[in-house]
Amino acid sequence: MTTVPSGWHAATRDELADLPVAVAPRLLGGLLAVEVGGVSVTVRLTEVEAYHGRDTGDRPDPGSHARMGPTARNATMWGEPGHLYVYLSHGIHSCVNVVCGPVGVAGGVLLRAAEIVSGADAAEVRRPAARTARELARGPGRLGEAVGLRHPVHDGLDAVTGAERAGAVARLLLRDEPERDVAIGPRVGVAGVAGTAAFPWRFWIAGDPTVSSFRWGRGAAEAAAGAEAAPAGPSAPC
Repeated sequence: MTTVPSGWHAATRDELADLPVAVAPRLLGGLLAVEVGGVSVTVRLTEVEAYHGRDTGDRPDPGSHARMGPTARNATMWGEPGHLYVYLSHGIHSCVNVVCGPVGVAGGVLLRAAEIVSGADAAEVRRPAARTARELARGPGRLGEAVGLRHPVHDGLDAVTGAERAGAVARLLLRDEPERDVAIGPRVGVAGVAGTAAFPWRFWIAGDPTVSSFRWGRGAAEAAAGAEAAPAGPSAPC
């Protein structure tokens, strides 16, 4: 993408320097333009999830890769906002996150689903198992595959400046006016309490056909049921 379309603008570090849970809904309807090896694909973001690292925000996030502190795997999450944290899921799927928060405060927003708006031919070559256009980037692993980003070579790619890394360039564009039809709920497939309504940190464009189907993570349904069954505590004084 060589020009910024009307209604969007190039993301700035300041816009991404807030906590992930605050940044996440602002990414909806935004565009991620990626060029890998001269092949370009642009997607419109329709579903995202926020993740906080250790000491990020007002409570621990047990679902985050950075919950225990900095490691070689999650180092990108502790850096400048606007870089892409690309990690490997289940040993095969490269998933893409936008790093958020100030330097040294770990956080990221997982790009869970998107609509292909340009470069569909390239996405179809990369995603031959997709039966329909809506499935090309429906799910974080599929999204990463469709745009051509791979762990570990593209981890740390800067989507603010568009600097080249390992043959790839990415630019993040945000909507001038925030998306209005935003739905909120538990994150998909996250284990334990981190995958329940205690962490309503999944945001999506209501009614969009590319959005993932919800599924419980390991032990999350039981944690949710236990929370509902627990007796209510005494009311706090006014």
